[in-house]
Amino acid sequence: MSKSTFTRRGVLRTGAVAGAGLALPTYLRAQDSGFTNAPGPDSVTLGFSVPLSGPYADEGADELRALELAVEHLNGEGDGGMLQTFSSKALDGTGILGRRVEYVSGDDQTKSDVARATARSMIEKDGAIMITGGSSSGTAVAVQALCQEVGIIFMAGLTHANDTTGKDRKANGFRHFFNSYMSGAALAPILASQYGTDRRAYHLTADYNWGYTTEEAIRASTEAMGWETVNSVLTPLTQTDFSSYIAPVLNSGADVLVLNHYGGNMVNSLTNAVQFGLREASANGKQFEIVVPLYSELMARGAGPNIKGILGSQNWDWKLENELGAKYSGTNAFVQSFGTKYGFPPSQAAHTCYVQTLLYADAVTRAGSFAPCAVVEALKDFEFDGLGNGPTLYRGDDHQCFKDVVVVRGKENPENEFDLVEIVEVTPVDQVTYPPDHPQFGGAEATLGTCNNGA
Repeated sequence: MSKSTFTRRGVLRTGAVAGAGLALPTYLRAQDSGFTNAPGPDSVTLGFSVPLSGPYADEGADELRALELAVEHLNGEGDGGMLQTFSSKALDGTGILGRRVEYVSGDDQTKSDVARATARSMIEKDGAIMITGGSSSGTAVAVQALCQEVGIIFMAGLTHANDTTGKDRKANGFRHFFNSYMSGAALAPILASQYGTDRRAYHLTADYNWGYTTEEAIRASTEAMGWETVNSVLTPLTQTDFSSYIAPVLNSGADVLVLNHYGGNMVNSLTNAVQFGLREASANGKQFEIVVPLYSELMARGAGPNIKGILGSQNWDWKLENELGAKYSGTNAFVQSFGTKYGFPPSQAAHTCYVQTLLYADAVTRAGSFAPCAVVEALKDFEFDGLGNGPTLYRGDDHQCFKDVVVVRGKENPENEFDLVEIVEVTPVDQVTYPPDHPQFGGAEATLGTCNNGA
């Protein structure tokens, strides 16, 4: 069996991860309470499954920092962070429903099977009543399905594939992060204005569900405005050197390279593209351009000067409130808390995991119950503000958050190592909203199903 290391209130232990076929132990099944892992009167345990190894490890480390900060704030420690700015005033720093918040954490290795096994161990062995975290849509879909099966709420971390709240949506799962469709809808008008509508694109795409849906969304939005897609090549998630994939691009007839890569993959593929001279090249009488549909300040630090001028999209940026005002309140409160504790600003991965933890705690408090179906009802069609993204809706049809989308570009002359990205535009939520049965999300056949209390 594979091994995972978990942290419970700062104490390390190593143990075997439960196999995927094991049933939920009788001693963890609800007795009189009627739902899985009902907490006792004193404490409640949350499960944080994040990638601490693999291509998305940097995002995972930042997520865990934010999750630990959220636990501090829920327990009344530190400065309270976004508890002070959140439009809902249900949380008061006394834990969740009077219970002190504890947590277990584990490394999902950016692998779906490991993520599922890690989450199962947290649920079966540690009594976790909610799972959050992750920086891969592959792991998110796997863990969300597990949580649906055993009757646990899944508050997805950084997952951008349409599938998470599309064809693989579940009643027990919720996503705060935006998605591939939203990136395409936000980026297309900017790409048209910056690069024109007569372009030929070459896609390099991570070979899993996030890569597929991001390519589909970007192709649909750019082809609708006149771009042509000349080629699409899948790349393994484990790839570290993309030279062999970059070499054919200049002879393909393309004048734009779209890197549907994230984390360390994006840093490496962008670096290789720059090394091959794509930034200085011309094709079809135009300056060659590179587009990265999804990236963050954290990835920009990894890419260094190579990120200059690169357009992309983000779920959130730590400069939002300073640059665009009080509409994005909560941003500065979170940045202050995170920066004081860790010495640098948080990434979008950190932000979304922190927010998801608060949203779960708030839903339990408003519902007056930890029962998953009560939490589902409290989150369904919940409208809130003050958590950094402006007014936000948790849509009941698919448990997807709808809010403004940030379009960014790598700064040409950054002031410091944490300020490598500039905000080009914030696309209003109305421009990135779609019907629940949109074809990119599984069409009319995609349904949530029913919530599962697990008892």
